[in-house]
Amino acid sequence: MRVVLDTNVVVSAFLSPAGAPAQVVSAWERQAVELVVSEVLLQEYQRVLLYERVAIRHQMAPEDVAEIIEGFRQFALVVEPQETLAVITEDPTDNRVLECAVAGAADYIVSGDVRHLLPLQEYRGIQVLSPTAFLALLRQERHGGL
Repeated sequence: MRVVLDTNVVVSAFLSPAGAPAQVVSAWERQAVELVVSEVLLQEYQRVLLYERVAIRHQMAPEDVAEIIEGFRQFALVVEPQETLAVITEDPTDNRVLECAVAGAADYIVSGDVRHLLPLQEYRGIQVLSPTAFLALLRQERHGGL
């Protein structure tokens, strides 16, 4: 199962290590899912993790953040989107998530963006789920759909 993580999920995982976003990242680390990223998304993850207000909360040095991003680069499927989308006009950067998902033939986009991405529910057959809903789906699959 291939999944693209919106930036808010990645950042939240490092701000709240026990929360649903952190559990989604952990599922990738356990190889329960295949993470799909693009260089544009990796740059956005790094840029947002280095925002002063975010860095104060996660307490990681810029070198630590760079190491995390390099881990994503090494162990995730890195794709180069061939298509430029303009689906979400209110926040065009959200289109980069869709582009990555399309290029990587993702099954899911996991996002906490209740204003733009989550209302889509799906795009070209790619389901858009909250971290909590995605974890419930993983649990259901692990238990044979029970």
